[in-house]
Order: sequence, then structure tokens, then C-alpha cells
Amino acid sequence: MKNLKLFSFLLMCIAVLTLSCEGPAGPSGSDGVDGLNGSDGTDGVDGNITCLVCHSGDNMQSIKEQFFQSVHSAGQIAVDYAGGRSSCAQCHSSEGFIEWAHNGTVEENIANPSPWECTTCHGLHSTFEATDYALRADDPVEFIFDPTVVADFGNSNLCSNCHQSRRAEPNITNPGETFTITSTHYGPHHGAQSNVLYGAGFAEVAGSVSYPTAGGSPHMAEAGRCTGCHMDTYDGGQGGHTFNPAVSSCNTCHGTTEEDFNYGGVQTTVHAQLEELRDLLLGLGVIEQGVEEVYELNPETGDIELVVYTEGYLPVKGTYPMIQAQAFFNWVGLEEDRSLGVHNPKYVKALLTNTIEALTAAQ
Repeated sequence: MKNLKLFSFLLMCIAVLTLSCEGPAGPSGSDGVDGLNGSDGTDGVDGNITCLVCHSGDNMQSIKEQFFQSVHSAGQIAVDYAGGRSSCAQCHSSEGFIEWAHNGTVEENIANPSPWECTTCHGLHSTFEATDYALRADDPVEFIFDPTVVADFGNSNLCSNCHQSRRAEPNITNPGETFTITSTHYGPHHGAQSNVLYGAGFAEVAGSVSYPTAGGSPHMAEAGRCTGCHMDTYDGGQGGHTFNPAVSSCNTCHGTTEEDFNYGGVQTTVHAQLEELRDLLLGLGVIEQGVEEVYELNPETGDIELVVYTEGYLPVKGTYPMIQAQAFFNWVGLEEDRSLGVHNPKYVKALLTNTIEALTAAQ
């Protein structure tokens, strides 16, 4: 007990000595630096809200309904014919386009190709923000007819990878006095719209009308490119994911209230020139009307009968003067552009006027 009392006494002495040794308080220190450990940031957008900008039930249903109105959703348009071929599948089937976008090529034929769908064009998201369109191909386009010609169509680059000419005009691929057409499939392709829009890749025959600078068309501005006109706000079967051009988009840019695309009569003029050029080629024997003979059941007689269908025009295989081959290339390419000059009026006018002049003079 004595030892315990002694020990307690010693502790008290140490405490007193410690307190008595403390000097006067020093000056106050400066305030600490704000944000040393980081300041609170602005709250981010809720993840679900960002996704629902596109993926809400109503929005997705609307997009699907629009897409069902598009020829891109119809397999028989292209998939049945070329979707399985490795050389064509890049643009003619969903599987082929995805493989090309990922690897830069389609290595083998595709056994069971399918038509386009959402995931054909839209891949994995890259930023997960509301503006993240996640397009599988958005780099500037190297034209197939000449890879040194590169065009940036912005948000329409994905479209332009497929909607372009598959070959250069005949005097570039085989320069000389004559050119031999070896296939009834010869021509730029069935949809060289990007070449027309940009203004390059056709046979620029010399003539009375000068050619505008490539890429200089006003329609190369964002509002006039593929998505600007073909994917404007959906209304009455136009725009959105129908990919049908919207007159409202054109009216907005042109400041007019037209009900069709025949601004200034451009489509009327181009239609007449295309028919004139076609008739010249028919007279020269460069093209002929396509004929298909099939046996069908006559529902009235119950007999199987031969039926002859005529549709479109095909090139006649043979060797022609270069100007005639160039004229066919321009005619079929602009015919299958299907805009009747709207995509690039000045370029189309120069091509048709000069080609008709040269072809007429050569007869």
C-alpha cells in the first residue's frame, strides 16, 4: 500500500513539472491551403440518364419504326446478291461491314449474311456521353478510285465508305484511244453518291462548262452532307432513320418553302440531259435495254408461259472509242446517283453538258 501511494505521488509530481515547463503560447499559424485534398467537383450526369437519351423505350421504338421504312432494312436489295461474297460483303451485309470496320478487310465469304441493323453502324460506345454516337467508321474517307484523294464528310464518313465509286473512269484505269467493256456490270457502282457530292471520280471530259473545285460544293457543309439531309428530324416518312431525304432540311438551308427537291428546275434539267445521253449511247450500241425471260404460271389459263421483262439498260460488251466508254461511265454513274443533280448541281451539269457535246462531236 505504501508503494502504491509513493508511485501515485511521483506521477503527480511529473505532471506538475511538465505543466510548469510549458512556455507562453506562440503566434497563431496561417490558415491551411484550400483544396489541399481536392475540392468537390460538379456532379456528373446520372449514368442512366445519359443512356436513356438514346435508349429509352419510346425513342428506340421510334427509331426501329423509321428504319423499317428504309431500303437498308431490306435484305433482298443487296444482301441476297452480294452479301456473302468477301469482295462485296463490306457494304452488302451486316457481318461484312462489321468485320471490315474492325479489321479493315473481309477475309472470307460469309455463309449466312444478314441485312443491316442497329449494330451494323453502331458499335461499342467510346465515351458513354449523350453525344457519343459510337459509329463504327468515322475517319475521313480515302476514295477507292484514287486513295490519294481523301475527303472528310464529318458525321457522314460512315455512309461515304460504301456510297462511292468502286473504280476510276476508263481513261485512268486503261488510258488509250479505245476501251473494252468486258462485263454487263461495268460502271462506277450502283451508288456513287459520295463522288458526286465531293465532285471527283467521274470522267471530266473537256467542254464548254468548267468543273468546280473538288470538295467546294456548298453541300459539303455539315447541313448539306448525307446525315444533314437524309437524317434530319423525322417527319412524314422523311429524315431520321428512314434515310429518306427531307425537304424540310433543304428548305431550312435555302430559305424557301418548296415541296420537292427540284430547286431552280435542276432535276428537270438533269433528267432531260440523262435521257439525251442515254439515247445517244443507245444509238451507238454502247447500251441496250435489259431483258429477262422467265417462265411463269398464267393464272387465267393454268399454263406455264414464257414472259419477257424489260427493265433498265445494260452496257453491251465490246471495244469502244474512249469517249464512248467515258460517256457510259458518266451516264450510268449519275443515273444511279438518283438525286438528279441535287447532290452537286454544278458538277453534274458540267459532266453531262461536256459529255454530250464531246459524244455528239465525235459522231
